[in-house]
Amino acid sequence: MGYRVGPGAGASASGRGLVRRRRRRWVRITAFGVTALLAAAGGVGWAVYAKLSGNITPDEAAAAELARYDRERPTSLVKDARNILLIGSDSREGTDNARYGRDSGTERSDTTILLHLSAGRDNATAVSVPRDLMVDLPGCRRPDGSRSAPRFAMFNQAFQLGGSACTIRTVEKLTDIRVDHHVVVDFHGFKEMVDAVDGVEVCLRQPIDDRAAKLRLPAGRVTLNGEQALGYVRARKTLGDGSDTERMERQQRFLGALVNKVRSNDVLLNPAKLYPVLDAATSSLTTDPGLASLRGLYALVRGLRDIPMEQVQFLTVPRESYAYDANRDQLVEPAAKRLFERLRTDTPVVVEDNGPRDGSYGDSYPGPFRESAVTVSPPPTFRGNTAAEDTCE
Repeated sequence: MGYRVGPGAGASASGRGLVRRRRRRWVRITAFGVTALLAAAGGVGWAVYAKLSGNITPDEAAAAELARYDRERPTSLVKDARNILLIGSDSREGTDNARYGRDSGTERSDTTILLHLSAGRDNATAVSVPRDLMVDLPGCRRPDGSRSAPRFAMFNQAFQLGGSACTIRTVEKLTDIRVDHHVVVDFHGFKEMVDAVDGVEVCLRQPIDDRAAKLRLPAGRVTLNGEQALGYVRARKTLGDGSDTERMERQQRFLGALVNKVRSNDVLLNPAKLYPVLDAATSSLTTDPGLASLRGLYALVRGLRDIPMEQVQFLTVPRESYAYDANRDQLVEPAAKRLFERLRTDTPVVVEDNGPRDGSYGDSYPGPFRESAVTVSPPPTFRGNTAAEDTCE
Protein backbone atom coordinates (compact mmCIF):
# COMPACT_ATOMS: atom_id res chain seq x y z
CA MET A 1 0.00 0.00 0.00
CA GLY A 2 1.25 3.50 -0.76
CA TYR A 3 0.55 6.77 0.96
CA ARG A 4 -3.11 7.77 1.03
CA VAL A 5 -4.46 11.15 1.98
CA GLY A 6 -8.18 11.71 2.08
CA PRO A 7 -10.59 14.29 3.48
CA GLY A 8 -10.60 14.18 7.24
CA ALA A 9 -8.05 11.40 7.45
CA GLY A 10 -7.26 10.80 11.09
CA ALA A 11 -9.62 13.51 12.29
CA SER A 12 -12.33 11.27 13.68
CA ALA A 13 -12.26 10.57 17.43
CA SER A 14 -13.08 6.97 16.62
CA GLY A 15 -10.94 6.57 13.49
CA ARG A 16 -7.33 6.44 12.47
CA GLY A 17 -6.45 9.60 14.37
CA LEU A 18 -7.35 7.98 17.67
CA VAL A 19 -5.47 4.82 16.77
CA ARG A 20 -2.40 6.87 15.85
CA ARG A 21 -2.51 8.82 19.11
CA ARG A 22 -2.79 5.59 21.06
CA ARG A 23 0.19 4.17 19.21
CA ARG A 24 2.24 7.28 19.94
CA ARG A 25 1.65 6.86 23.64
CA TRP A 26 4.09 3.98 23.67
CA VAL A 27 7.11 6.05 24.69
CA ARG A 28 5.41 7.29 27.85
CA ILE A 29 4.24 3.76 28.49
CA THR A 30 7.77 2.41 27.99
CA ALA A 31 9.24 4.95 30.39
CA PHE A 32 6.59 4.14 32.96
CA GLY A 33 7.11 0.42 32.49
CA VAL A 34 10.88 0.60 32.93
CA THR A 35 10.49 2.83 35.99
CA ALA A 36 7.91 0.49 37.47
CA LEU A 37 10.15 -2.47 36.74
CA LEU A 38 13.08 -0.97 38.61
CA ALA A 39 10.86 0.27 41.43
CA ALA A 40 9.45 -3.22 41.81
CA ALA A 41 13.00 -4.48 42.10
CA GLY A 42 13.52 -2.08 45.03
CA GLY A 43 17.10 -2.06 46.26
CA VAL A 44 18.24 -4.35 43.48
CA GLY A 45 17.19 -1.94 40.71
CA TRP A 46 20.80 -1.37 39.68
CA ALA A 47 21.44 -5.11 39.72
CA VAL A 48 18.52 -5.59 37.30
CA TYR A 49 19.89 -2.90 34.99
CA ALA A 50 23.40 -4.37 35.19
CA LYS A 51 22.09 -7.87 34.44
CA LEU A 52 20.16 -6.73 31.37
CA SER A 53 23.11 -4.72 30.09
CA GLY A 54 25.43 -7.64 30.79
CA ASN A 55 23.24 -9.93 28.71
CA ILE A 56 24.30 -8.16 25.51
CA THR A 57 27.44 -9.47 23.81
CA PRO A 58 29.65 -6.71 22.35
CA ASP A 59 31.09 -7.59 18.93
CA GLU A 60 34.60 -6.34 19.58
CA ALA A 61 36.16 -8.40 16.77
CA ALA A 62 33.88 -6.83 14.18
CA ALA A 63 34.60 -3.35 15.51
CA ALA A 64 38.33 -3.92 15.16
CA GLU A 65 37.98 -5.28 11.62
CA LEU A 66 35.76 -2.40 10.51
CA ALA A 67 38.20 0.11 11.99
CA ARG A 68 40.94 -1.49 9.88
CA TYR A 69 38.99 -0.65 6.71
CA ASP A 70 37.43 2.61 7.86
CA ARG A 71 38.93 4.66 5.02
CA GLU A 72 37.25 2.41 2.45
CA ARG A 73 33.82 2.62 4.03
CA PRO A 74 31.06 4.99 2.77
CA THR A 75 30.56 8.35 4.44
CA SER A 76 27.28 9.15 6.19
CA LEU A 77 25.54 11.91 4.24
CA VAL A 78 22.71 12.91 6.59
CA LYS A 79 23.30 13.83 10.21
CA ASP A 80 21.21 11.84 12.72
CA ALA A 81 19.93 9.34 10.12
CA ARG A 82 20.90 5.81 11.16
CA ASN A 83 21.38 2.53 9.31
CA ILE A 84 21.33 -0.67 11.35
CA LEU A 85 22.11 -4.08 9.88
CA LEU A 86 20.00 -6.84 11.46
CA ILE A 87 21.49 -10.31 10.95
CA GLY A 88 19.71 -13.56 11.73
CA SER A 89 22.34 -16.26 12.19
CA ASP A 90 21.68 -19.92 11.28
CA SER A 91 24.28 -21.09 13.80
CA ARG A 92 23.69 -24.60 15.18
CA GLU A 93 26.17 -24.05 18.00
CA GLY A 94 24.85 -24.81 21.48
CA THR A 95 22.12 -27.14 22.74
CA ASP A 96 19.21 -24.89 21.81
CA ASN A 97 20.35 -24.31 18.23
CA ALA A 98 21.70 -27.80 17.55
CA ARG A 99 18.20 -29.21 17.12
CA TYR A 100 17.87 -27.31 13.83
CA GLY A 101 20.65 -29.17 12.07
CA ARG A 102 24.22 -30.42 12.28
CA ASP A 103 26.82 -27.99 13.51
CA SER A 104 29.39 -27.83 10.71
CA GLY A 105 31.51 -25.29 12.55
CA THR A 106 30.33 -22.45 10.30
CA GLU A 107 27.28 -20.23 10.16
CA ARG A 108 25.60 -18.14 7.52
CA SER A 109 23.20 -15.22 7.61
CA ASP A 110 19.77 -16.82 7.35
CA THR A 111 18.14 -13.37 7.29
CA THR A 112 19.70 -9.95 6.71
CA ILE A 113 17.78 -6.67 6.93
CA LEU A 114 19.09 -3.13 6.48
CA LEU A 115 16.99 -0.89 8.74
CA HIS A 116 17.04 2.81 7.90
CA LEU A 117 15.83 5.31 10.52
CA SER A 118 15.17 8.79 9.15
CA ALA A 119 16.98 11.74 10.72
CA GLY A 120 13.68 13.15 11.99
CA ARG A 121 12.58 9.70 13.21
CA ASP A 122 9.31 10.05 11.31
CA ASN A 123 9.75 6.89 9.25
CA ALA A 124 11.65 3.59 9.28
CA THR A 125 12.40 1.40 6.27
CA ALA A 126 13.54 -2.21 6.57
CA VAL A 127 15.08 -3.70 3.41
CA SER A 128 15.65 -7.46 3.16
CA VAL A 129 18.76 -8.63 1.31
CA PRO A 130 18.28 -12.08 -0.31
CA ARG A 131 20.72 -14.67 0.98
CA ASP A 132 21.15 -16.06 -2.56
CA LEU A 133 21.96 -12.66 -4.09
CA MET A 134 25.16 -12.82 -6.17
CA VAL A 135 27.52 -10.09 -4.97
CA ASP A 136 31.17 -9.08 -4.79
CA LEU A 137 32.59 -10.17 -1.43
CA PRO A 138 35.68 -8.33 -0.12
CA GLY A 139 38.67 -10.11 1.33
CA CYS A 140 37.70 -10.87 4.94
CA ARG A 141 39.32 -12.03 8.15
CA ARG A 142 38.30 -15.61 8.92
CA PRO A 143 37.67 -16.87 12.48
CA ASP A 144 41.08 -18.61 12.44
CA GLY A 145 42.87 -15.34 11.65
CA SER A 146 43.58 -16.07 7.98
CA ARG A 147 42.11 -13.93 5.22
CA SER A 148 39.89 -14.90 2.34
CA ALA A 149 40.42 -13.61 -1.18
CA PRO A 150 37.82 -11.30 -2.76
CA ARG A 151 35.26 -13.30 -4.71
CA PHE A 152 31.92 -13.19 -6.51
CA ALA A 153 29.54 -15.41 -4.55
CA MET A 154 26.21 -15.66 -2.73
CA PHE A 155 25.60 -12.91 -0.20
CA ASN A 156 25.19 -15.19 2.81
CA GLN A 157 28.72 -16.55 2.36
CA ALA A 158 29.99 -13.23 3.74
CA PHE A 159 28.87 -14.15 7.23
CA GLN A 160 30.36 -17.61 6.91
CA LEU A 161 33.71 -16.23 5.79
CA GLY A 162 34.14 -13.29 8.14
CA GLY A 163 31.11 -12.88 10.39
CA SER A 164 29.30 -9.59 10.86
CA ALA A 165 32.24 -7.40 9.76
CA CYS A 166 32.43 -9.14 6.38
CA THR A 167 28.65 -8.90 5.98
CA ILE A 168 28.69 -5.19 6.80
CA ARG A 169 31.50 -4.48 4.34
CA THR A 170 29.65 -6.46 1.66
CA VAL A 171 26.44 -4.49 2.23
CA GLU A 172 28.31 -1.20 2.17
CA LYS A 173 30.06 -2.16 -1.07
CA LEU A 174 26.72 -3.18 -2.58
CA THR A 175 24.71 -0.13 -1.50
CA ASP A 176 27.27 2.64 -0.80
CA ILE A 177 25.39 3.15 2.50
CA ARG A 178 27.29 3.49 5.77
CA VAL A 179 26.17 0.92 8.36
CA ASP A 180 26.15 2.69 11.74
CA HIS A 181 25.22 -0.25 13.97
CA HIS A 182 24.61 -3.98 13.69
CA VAL A 183 22.69 -6.61 15.64
CA VAL A 184 23.07 -10.40 15.37
CA VAL A 185 20.44 -12.80 16.75
CA ASP A 186 20.34 -16.62 16.55
CA PHE A 187 17.47 -19.13 16.42
CA HIS A 188 17.16 -19.46 20.19
CA GLY A 189 17.11 -15.72 20.77
CA PHE A 190 14.35 -15.25 18.21
CA LYS A 191 12.17 -17.89 19.87
CA GLU A 192 12.74 -16.45 23.34
CA MET A 193 11.70 -12.99 22.18
CA VAL A 194 8.43 -14.28 20.71
CA ASP A 195 7.64 -16.32 23.81
CA ALA A 196 8.42 -13.34 26.03
CA VAL A 197 5.57 -11.36 24.45
CA ASP A 198 3.22 -14.36 24.79
CA GLY A 199 3.24 -15.11 21.08
CA VAL A 200 2.56 -13.11 17.93
CA GLU A 201 -0.64 -13.22 15.87
CA VAL A 202 -0.46 -13.82 12.13
CA CYS A 203 -3.08 -14.50 9.49
CA LEU A 204 -2.77 -17.64 7.39
CA ARG A 205 -4.70 -17.76 4.15
CA GLN A 206 -4.22 -21.51 3.93
CA PRO A 207 -3.51 -24.28 6.46
CA ILE A 208 0.15 -25.22 6.94
CA ASP A 209 1.45 -28.76 7.24
CA ASP A 210 5.23 -28.63 6.97
CA ARG A 211 7.05 -31.61 8.44
CA ALA A 212 10.51 -30.15 7.87
CA ALA A 213 9.59 -27.02 9.83
CA LYS A 214 7.58 -29.08 12.34
CA LEU A 215 4.68 -26.75 11.65
CA ARG A 216 1.01 -27.64 11.48
CA LEU A 217 -1.43 -24.74 11.67
CA PRO A 218 -5.02 -23.98 10.60
CA ALA A 219 -6.01 -21.16 8.26
CA GLY A 220 -7.11 -17.84 9.72
CA ARG A 221 -5.81 -15.85 12.66
CA VAL A 222 -3.27 -17.84 14.67
CA THR A 223 -1.05 -16.84 17.59
CA LEU A 224 2.39 -18.39 17.12
CA ASN A 225 4.66 -19.31 20.00
CA GLY A 226 8.43 -19.05 19.63
CA GLU A 227 8.97 -22.48 18.12
CA GLN A 228 6.10 -22.06 15.66
CA ALA A 229 7.24 -18.56 14.73
CA LEU A 230 10.73 -19.80 13.94
CA GLY A 231 9.33 -22.51 11.68
CA TYR A 232 7.00 -19.99 10.05
CA VAL A 233 9.69 -17.46 9.11
CA ARG A 234 12.23 -20.11 8.05
CA ALA A 235 9.97 -22.47 6.05
CA ARG A 236 10.41 -22.17 2.32
CA LYS A 237 9.64 -25.20 0.19
CA THR A 238 6.12 -25.99 1.38
CA LEU A 239 4.70 -22.48 1.81
CA GLY A 240 3.48 -20.33 -1.06
CA ASP A 241 5.46 -20.70 -4.27
CA GLY A 242 8.53 -21.94 -2.43
CA SER A 243 10.64 -18.93 -3.37
CA ASP A 244 12.99 -17.10 -1.05
CA THR A 245 11.31 -13.85 -2.14
CA GLU A 246 7.98 -14.98 -0.71
CA ARG A 247 9.72 -16.22 2.42
CA MET A 248 11.24 -12.77 2.94
CA GLU A 249 7.85 -11.14 2.50
CA ARG A 250 6.48 -13.51 5.15
CA GLN A 251 9.33 -12.57 7.49
CA GLN A 252 8.61 -8.89 6.95
CA ARG A 253 4.93 -9.27 7.81
CA PHE A 254 5.81 -11.25 10.91
CA LEU A 255 8.25 -8.57 12.06
CA GLY A 256 5.53 -5.96 11.57
CA ALA A 257 3.22 -8.01 13.79
CA LEU A 258 6.00 -8.41 16.38
CA VAL A 259 6.58 -4.65 16.45
CA ASN A 260 2.86 -4.14 17.03
CA LYS A 261 2.87 -6.64 19.88
CA VAL A 262 5.93 -5.21 21.63
CA ARG A 263 4.51 -1.69 21.41
CA SER A 264 1.14 -2.77 22.79
CA ASN A 265 0.07 -1.48 26.19
CA ASP A 266 -0.30 -4.86 27.83
CA VAL A 267 3.42 -5.54 27.41
CA LEU A 268 4.91 -2.12 28.09
CA LEU A 269 2.69 -1.24 31.04
CA ASN A 270 3.15 -4.50 32.90
CA PRO A 271 6.53 -4.91 34.68
CA ALA A 272 5.89 -8.66 34.99
CA LYS A 273 5.73 -8.86 31.17
CA LEU A 274 8.26 -6.15 30.44
CA TYR A 275 11.17 -7.75 32.28
CA PRO A 276 11.00 -11.09 30.38
CA VAL A 277 10.85 -9.14 27.10
CA LEU A 278 13.93 -7.09 28.02
CA ASP A 279 15.72 -10.15 29.34
CA ALA A 280 14.98 -12.19 26.21
CA ALA A 281 15.83 -9.34 23.87
CA THR A 282 19.15 -8.50 25.50
CA SER A 283 20.18 -12.14 26.01
CA SER A 284 19.77 -12.89 22.32
CA LEU A 285 21.83 -10.01 20.98
CA THR A 286 25.38 -9.59 19.78
CA THR A 287 25.88 -5.95 18.79
CA ASP A 288 28.53 -3.39 18.00
CA PRO A 289 30.03 -1.94 21.21
CA GLY A 290 27.99 1.25 20.82
CA LEU A 291 24.74 -0.68 21.34
CA ALA A 292 26.01 -3.21 23.88
CA SER A 293 24.17 -1.74 26.87
CA LEU A 294 20.63 -0.75 27.82
CA ARG A 295 21.69 2.88 27.60
CA GLY A 296 23.04 2.39 24.09
CA LEU A 297 19.92 0.59 22.92
CA TYR A 298 17.64 3.17 24.50
CA ALA A 299 19.55 6.03 22.85
CA LEU A 300 18.82 4.37 19.51
CA VAL A 301 15.18 3.43 19.95
CA ARG A 302 13.87 6.42 21.91
CA GLY A 303 13.49 8.38 18.67
CA LEU A 304 11.17 5.69 17.30
CA ARG A 305 8.39 6.56 19.74
CA ASP A 306 6.46 8.84 17.39
CA ILE A 307 6.77 6.87 14.15
CA PRO A 308 3.24 5.87 13.03
CA MET A 309 2.97 2.17 12.29
CA GLU A 310 2.04 2.96 8.68
CA GLN A 311 5.46 4.62 8.32
CA VAL A 312 7.31 1.48 9.47
CA GLN A 313 7.87 -0.10 6.05
CA PHE A 314 9.24 -3.43 4.87
CA LEU A 315 10.46 -4.37 1.40
CA THR A 316 12.98 -6.57 -0.40
CA VAL A 317 15.82 -5.15 -2.46
CA PRO A 318 14.77 -5.23 -6.15
CA ARG A 319 15.90 -8.65 -7.38
CA GLU A 320 15.38 -11.16 -10.15
CA SER A 321 16.76 -14.57 -11.07
CA TYR A 322 20.48 -14.55 -11.77
CA ALA A 323 21.18 -14.75 -15.49
CA TYR A 324 23.43 -17.82 -15.14
CA ASP A 325 21.58 -19.72 -12.42
CA ALA A 326 17.83 -19.52 -11.82
CA ASN A 327 18.38 -20.60 -8.21
CA ARG A 328 20.36 -17.45 -7.47
CA ASP A 329 19.42 -13.75 -7.48
CA GLN A 330 20.78 -10.57 -8.98
CA LEU A 331 19.81 -6.91 -8.51
CA VAL A 332 17.30 -5.28 -10.84
CA GLU A 333 18.74 -2.05 -12.15
CA PRO A 334 18.21 0.85 -12.09
CA ALA A 335 15.56 0.11 -9.45
CA ALA A 336 18.09 -1.02 -6.83
CA LYS A 337 20.23 2.09 -7.37
CA ARG A 338 17.15 4.28 -6.89
CA LEU A 339 16.35 2.54 -3.62
CA PHE A 340 19.90 2.78 -2.26
CA GLU A 341 20.15 6.44 -3.28
CA ARG A 342 16.96 7.30 -1.41
CA LEU A 343 18.15 5.55 1.73
CA ARG A 344 21.61 7.11 1.46
CA THR A 345 20.15 10.62 1.17
CA ASP A 346 17.39 9.98 3.73
CA THR A 347 14.64 10.45 1.14
CA PRO A 348 11.27 8.75 1.89
CA VAL A 349 10.59 5.42 0.20
CA VAL A 350 7.11 4.53 -1.07
CA VAL A 351 5.87 0.93 -0.86
CA GLU A 352 2.70 -0.75 -2.12
CA ASP A 353 1.52 -4.26 -1.37
CA ASN A 354 0.56 -4.77 -5.01
CA GLY A 355 3.49 -2.80 -6.40
CA PRO A 356 6.03 -4.20 -8.85
CA ARG A 357 8.41 -6.80 -7.44
CA ASP A 358 11.34 -5.03 -9.09
CA GLY A 359 10.29 -1.46 -8.16
CA SER A 360 10.66 -0.53 -11.82
CA TYR A 361 7.85 1.93 -12.33
CA GLY A 362 7.57 5.49 -11.12
CA ASP A 363 10.28 6.91 -13.37
CA SER A 364 8.24 9.69 -14.94
CA TYR A 365 4.86 10.45 -16.38
CA PRO A 366 3.42 13.21 -18.57
CA GLY A 367 2.51 16.37 -16.68
CA PRO A 368 -0.64 18.44 -17.23
CA PHE A 369 0.78 20.15 -20.32
CA ARG A 370 1.29 17.29 -22.69
CA GLU A 371 1.75 19.54 -25.71
CA SER A 372 4.78 21.21 -24.16
CA ALA A 373 6.22 17.82 -23.19
CA VAL A 374 6.48 18.79 -19.51
CA THR A 375 7.20 15.75 -17.36
CA VAL A 376 7.00 15.12 -13.64
CA SER A 377 9.07 12.50 -11.86
CA PRO A 378 7.22 10.92 -8.95
CA PRO A 379 9.15 8.85 -6.44
CA PRO A 380 9.73 5.22 -7.46
CA THR A 381 7.38 2.74 -5.83
CA PHE A 382 8.56 -0.58 -4.45
CA ARG A 383 6.66 -3.70 -3.56
CA GLY A 384 6.35 -3.98 0.20
CA ASN A 385 4.11 -3.55 3.23
CA THR A 386 3.82 -1.57 6.46
CA ALA A 387 3.56 -2.63 10.09
CA ALA A 388 0.05 -1.17 10.17
CA GLU A 389 -1.37 -3.57 7.59
CA ASP A 390 -3.66 -6.40 8.65
CA THR A 391 -2.76 -9.47 6.63
CA CYS A 392 -6.29 -10.86 7.09
CA GLU A 393 -7.88 -7.92 5.26
